[in-house]
Amino acid sequence: MGMLKGKNITVRYGNYTVVDDLSFELQEGQWLMLAGPNGAGKSTLIECIAQGAPYTGRIELNGQDIRRCKPAVLARHIGVLAQKNSVGYDYTVEEVVGLGRYAHASGFLSRQDDAYKEQVNRALEITGLSHLRHASMLTLSGGEMQRAFLAQVFAQDPSILILDEPANHLDLLYQQHIFSLIREWLKAPGRAVISVVHDLSLAKAYGTHALLMNRGKVIARGPMDQALTRENLHSVYELDVYGWMQDMLSQWK
Repeated sequence: MGMLKGKNITVRYGNYTVVDDLSFELQEGQWLMLAGPNGAGKSTLIECIAQGAPYTGRIELNGQDIRRCKPAVLARHIGVLAQKNSVGYDYTVEEVVGLGRYAHASGFLSRQDDAYKEQVNRALEITGLSHLRHASMLTLSGGEMQRAFLAQVFAQDPSILILDEPANHLDLLYQQHIFSLIREWLKAPGRAVISVVHDLSLAKAYGTHALLMNRGKVIARGPMDQALTRENLHSVYELDVYGWMQDMLSQWK
């Protein structure tokens, strides 16, 4: 049984179908990359999983209809890292990371216990932010801020991590750092990742499986090398993606 499973998911806004009868399955240890051109429905599918978009069909978390899960229970299993995050208040890094423990709190005013401190400290350490724990979020660079929100998700301690272009607007160093941190996180048992990507090089480098989408439909799915074949990519992008990637790489020889 998959950790996360979608069956016949459809999203319509008026007469426009964004996601069209789509099914998927996410197993333990997998990093499932959602790939495809703009308008393929990738981010909308992520919103459905996070219960942020209306849909027909069924999404199951460990065999249970996700609609039946209470938000706090859902937050203990699924962590979401958005493409862009912002802070409007002068919170410290430690305070923002600590918000990830809210799903495990017994009440709104519950005290910080040893588990809280341990998870927050570990999340800060993993993401290399221990030295910035007392710094204001308003003073951080874009890469540091995204790492702080990744630390918040790590502190949440979910079993499934959902990412919507988590490093799209970051420079190369921070892209490599974010994806490497997530790959290390995935090595622990009982975990899985699903993420939206536009950069197919990152998908190939870090993903184990892919769901190739176009105009709301699944074009191919499965292990990376079976889903993102030269033929499948050409049919979606109307471009010899393999040839273009090789031409680009040749510029560095």
